Amino acid sequence: MKIKQLKPNWLTQGIIDYEYKQYQLLAYLKEAKQYFSENKLYPFLSDLIFHYNNLISLRHNKRLWHESFPTMLKSIDLKRLRLSYQKLVNDDDVMRELEEIMNFAIPKLKKVLSEGTEIYEFVESNVEITPVGLSPLYVDEGYMFVHQAPKKDLRIYRYTLTFFENASEKFRGIRTQFIESTMYSRFRSLEHEKMSLVKRFTSLPNPATYFITSKASFPFIETFLPVAKRYLVRYIVTTNQV
Repeated sequence: MKIKQLKPNWLTQGIIDYEYKQYQLLAYLKEAKQYFSENKLYPFLSDLIFHYNNLISLRHNKRLWHESFPTMLKSIDLKRLRLSYQKLVNDDDVMRELEEIMNFAIPKLKKVLSEGTEIYEFVESNVEITPVGLSPLYVDEGYMFVHQAPKKDLRIYRYTLTFFENASEKFRGIRTQFIESTMYSRFRSLEHEKMSLVKRFTSLPNPATYFITSKASFPFIETFLPVAKRYLVRYIVTTNQV
């Protein structure tokens, strides 16, 4: 089933009409709530965070409103190599409509976002992480072993920490590559699994390796894996601060 999603510029795209935008938003939130009722966090949790923060920014920066309005090419000055654009809507005509739409949308988004956040915090409260073997000084690359009780499978990923920033903050992210799935048993050494990877993938002779497990079972792709990845990033950053 195709997921209903709001485009980044849904507020100013197409017909700027209160009832139409209300219908558009409520259809999107209905599907998000359905996903959350199944303990599925993604893609809706990160999407909701984006839309909520975007509307808050627009509310506090009206210049962004003008920049987000659709435009059409009005004229071309070949001598000065300059393009002129014309707004397709009259700013004064839509400001009040946009205000009403945002006043409706922001609390609705916040309420559903809070539901997703509660689920995220519950999932994270069930997560435990343990280094496998001795941790090297270099931890920006390595392996993550992911397991959920009471299941028996152990999923192995190679991870790489990434670094990115925006105008005000710096962030650490993570990329993962699935290696394989094997059977998990307390009688089978995780150190043995790690040494097997070292022999097969010689580009990481002394890899940082972490075992991430959950005391409860959640949808893996939509919930547990994204939470485990963010948990690992925070754990590495926190435990390796100088």
